[in-house]
Amino acid sequence: MANSVLEAIKEGIWDFEPEETKEEQYSSTPAMPGSSSKLEVLAERLAQGLPLWHPEDRQTYNDADLD
Repeated sequence: MANSVLEAIKEGIWDFEPEETKEEQYSSTPAMPGSSSKLEVLAERLAQGLPLWHPEDRQTYNDADLD
């Protein structure tokens, strides 16, 4: 069985739904949206079959509590 959407696509599984992952099971990132650092985090999450977005990810330049 596929562990990520990428694996599912490679296997021809088009209706893949990943298992629900609680936000405590993976880390948020302070990386700026659109930065290469943020893209690296998203790519790693995708490869691991994790949700792309964490509720505590930095969303704007002015996210003061993450600076």
